[in-house]
Amino acid sequence: MNKPVVAPEETLTEPVVVAELAAAARKPSAGPAYVVLAGISFSHFLNDTMQSLIASVYPILKDTYALDFAQIGMITLAFQFTASLLQPVVGHYTDKKAQPYSLSIGMASTFFGLLLLSAAHQYLIILVAAALVGLGSAVFHPESARIARLASGGRYGFAQSVFQLGGSFGTSMGPVLAALIVVPFGQGSIAWFSLIAFLAILILWRIGRWYAPQITTKKEKPIHAQPDGPSSRRVAIALLVLVALLFSKQLYVSSLSSYYIFYLIDRFGVSTQAAQIYLFIFLAANAVGAFLGGPLGDRFGRKIVIWISIVGALPFTLALPYAGLYASAVLTVFIGLIISSTTSSIIVFAQELVPHRFGMISGVFFGVAFGIGGLGAAVLGKLADHTSIEFVYQICAYLPAIGLLAVFLPKLPQHAR
Repeated sequence: MNKPVVAPEETLTEPVVVAELAAAARKPSAGPAYVVLAGISFSHFLNDTMQSLIASVYPILKDTYALDFAQIGMITLAFQFTASLLQPVVGHYTDKKAQPYSLSIGMASTFFGLLLLSAAHQYLIILVAAALVGLGSAVFHPESARIARLASGGRYGFAQSVFQLGGSFGTSMGPVLAALIVVPFGQGSIAWFSLIAFLAILILWRIGRWYAPQITTKKEKPIHAQPDGPSSRRVAIALLVLVALLFSKQLYVSSLSSYYIFYLIDRFGVSTQAAQIYLFIFLAANAVGAFLGGPLGDRFGRKIVIWISIVGALPFTLALPYAGLYASAVLTVFIGLIISSTTSSIIVFAQELVPHRFGMISGVFFGVAFGIGGLGAAVLGKLADHTSIEFVYQICAYLPAIGLLAVFLPKLPQHAR
């Protein structure tokens, strides 16, 4: 990584993490830039906390506005569709011209989306608010993934896992914050979460100031295909396989994050707040698994981690629809730990297959993840309306079997496993 320039001093009124980022910009390091990784991971935590808040307040919106499951799925689709559609576009553009301050500008969309959601009293306005939060996510993910790789010091899987850890932990916090704040105080309390978006804007602005000189000094020679790497045909097949694997993983996670609360309420008669705590348990396990997957991929190879993490979750997903309440909680811990460990390996594997289109590939895979989650949530909601939530989980239990397609992934050169 090139030596960063000295950044101007900030005022003492800014958050401590902003000041630490300024200090990191003064210190060159041959290894990972840990404070920068911590800053971008913490921003990912804030971003995904706000995203997960939308799904966590579904029971309130459903009761308040008499929505059916299909309409709930459409809210998820509106949120995910902007992120899915725009992330590859953002990544393609930033491959040609990096935008260091786009992260803080995109976060402003989330800021206004949360304010609008807190005051929305019509279904259409709720959809618009969800779409604004999705737009912020579309801008955030491709460029922040690039920053994580730039600060990795060559430990790409580790850096991606640190980045993913922030997002996964943020996702897990949404249900807890909803249970503690939104459920007792109502929809208007969502406005308080705009303060999180404002904090993220400050941190991302500082990260942008660290990132800007890297853009002007990192004029690298063109990246050419490795002579011992896979052919262009095998690369294309591998990318399709990775998309299919991400489909199986993300759709299953989406089925839990969007409807697990309703499943627990309908089958076991638990309260909304108790169901949100059970959802937090799954999402927290998801966060831990997301962190472990990258270093394991660096150590043992990404292909073997992909194999184990997707197919290894199958016995637990098959057992979940038939388990009792407490057994379900235990099973979701194993499912979250195993299935989420594949995310970093899939993304880094794809980036190494097409290293000259890093932003676009990051945008496509983050976008596919969001898009699959949104489309899947809408389809599953419609299916639940015509059958039952329990039937939906019986069908989704077989999704990890798609992981068997990993047999078609090529072997990457030793230096790019």
